[in-house]
Amino acid sequence: MKRRTENEKKPDLILLLVTLLLVTVGTVMIYSSSSILAMERFRDGQFFLKKQLFFLCLGLGVMALATRVSYYKLRKLAWPGIILSVFFLLLIWVPHLGIRAGGAVRWLKLGVFSFQVSEMVKVALILFLAHFLTEKVNHIREFREGMLVPLGIMGTLVGLILLQPDFGTTIIIALITFLMIFLAGGRIVHLAGLAALFLPVALWLLLHKKYRMDRLLVFLDPWKDPRHSGFQIIQSLISFGSGGTFGVGIGDGMQKLFYLPEPHTDFILSVIAEESGFIGVGLILLLYIILIVRGFRISLKAPDLFGNLLAAGLTMMLALEAFINIAGVMGLIPLKGLALPFLSYGGTSLIMSLAAVGILLNISSYES
Repeated sequence: MKRRTENEKKPDLILLLVTLLLVTVGTVMIYSSSSILAMERFRDGQFFLKKQLFFLCLGLGVMALATRVSYYKLRKLAWPGIILSVFFLLLIWVPHLGIRAGGAVRWLKLGVFSFQVSEMVKVALILFLAHFLTEKVNHIREFREGMLVPLGIMGTLVGLILLQPDFGTTIIIALITFLMIFLAGGRIVHLAGLAALFLPVALWLLLHKKYRMDRLLVFLDPWKDPRHSGFQIIQSLISFGSGGTFGVGIGDGMQKLFYLPEPHTDFILSVIAEESGFIGVGLILLLYIILIVRGFRISLKAPDLFGNLLAAGLTMMLALEAFINIAGVMGLIPLKGLALPFLSYGGTSLIMSLAAVGILLNISSYES
C-alpha cells in the first residue's frame, strides 16, 4: 500500500464539506426543535443543544484522529472490536448498567456517560467483515471457508440486539453483511438461499410482536387510529404539508410544540420540512446523495480490497440509516425509530457517524 507522503493527496474535501454542512444544520435544528421541550423538562431551553455541542466536539476529534491514522492499521482491531461488541451487548443486561427507555434496553451507562451499544456494533462489524473477507478472498465462493464465520458473527450480534429489542438495527446489520459478502465475490446462489431462509424468520419476528404488527398496520392506514397508533406519522405528514415550498421559518414551526414525539431525534426531518419547506428538505437530500456518492467513489478508488470493502460498508451504513429514517417520517415505509445521521440528537450516533467519515477521509487520501 502506498504511503500518503508518496501519493501527496489530501482527503476528500467534498465529503468533509458535506459532513460539516450536515452537522451544522443538525445543530441548528436540534436547538430549534428541542428548546421548548428542554425548557419544559429541564427548565433550560439549551439543555439538548449544550449536550449535542459536547458530542459534536468529541465526534469531530474522533473524526480528525480517524483521518490521520492509516486505515490499514484498523485491521488489528477487527477481532477485538467483535469481542468488545459482544461483551457490551451482554453488559447492558447487568442491573444499573443497562438503561431501559421506551420498553427497550439499548443504552449502557458507564459513570456519567451512556451510549447506545448497537451504534458501535455496526462499525465494529463492518471493520471485521472488511478484514475477514479480505483474508478469505480466495475462498469466498466456498460457503464453509468464506461465508460461515461472517454469518455466524452476524447471527450472534443480531440475536443479542433482537433481545433489546431493536429490529431496525438488525435489518441494517443483515443487509450490510450480505452486501459486503457480495462485493467480496460471494456467490449469489448462496446469498439468495440464505435470504430465502431468513425471510420466514423475519416474518415470524414481525408477527410475533404485537407492536411490530401495529407499526405495519399504521403504515398501511395511519388514519384508522389517528389519536393513538397513527398519531406520530400523521403529525409528521402534517409537518411536511405545513412547510410548503419555503417553510414557515426556522424556529417558527408548530408541530414541535408537543405534537411531534421527540422532534429532535427521530422526527427532526419533519421539523426541517415545516420550517424550511420543500427547498430545505431537497437540499438535505442532495447533501446525503453527495455524501453517499463520494463514499462509494472512495470505495472504488481504494488501493486494496480491505479499503474497498471498508469504505463500501461504512457508506452503506450511513445510506441505509438515512434512507430508513427519511422514508419512515415521510410515510413511505413503517417507522423504525432510527436516528438520521449527523442531524438527529444523540451522542453515540453522531460520534460513530463522524468516525465513519473520518475513516472514509483517510481511505480517500490513499486513492489509487
